[in-house]
Amino acid sequence: MKSTRPVFGPLQYGIIVLTTLTALLHLALGIGFFQDTLGKLFVLNGLGYFALLAALYFLPQFAGMRSLVRWALMAFTAVTIVAYFVMNPDALTRAPGLIDKAIEVALIVLLYLESRR
Repeated sequence: MKSTRPVFGPLQYGIIVLTTLTALLHLALGIGFFQDTLGKLFVLNGLGYFALLAALYFLPQFAGMRSLVRWALMAFTAVTIVAYFVMNPDALTRAPGLIDKAIEVALIVLLYLESRR
């Protein structure tokens, strides 16, 4: 019988830190220009990261679905990366965005590594 409590190690702490960083970046940017539709999307994106992180590790109701939640978080992150480059004509010239994309790529890598365990 599988435990309903996740085991936390360096990989899980890395996932928590990276998810929190990208969520906070999106929330801060979204709140900064919340009157615009894009600002609202940023806020929703940040909240989505927090919701998926909570489902992955902190909500026992999702214990039996951790693998599915992990893949959903990977897909959510990948869509965020693609949307950044599609919706932002100056994508390659904006350091904060590129730093966030590096965080998100690292997050996908850690999530994938965790899925292999």
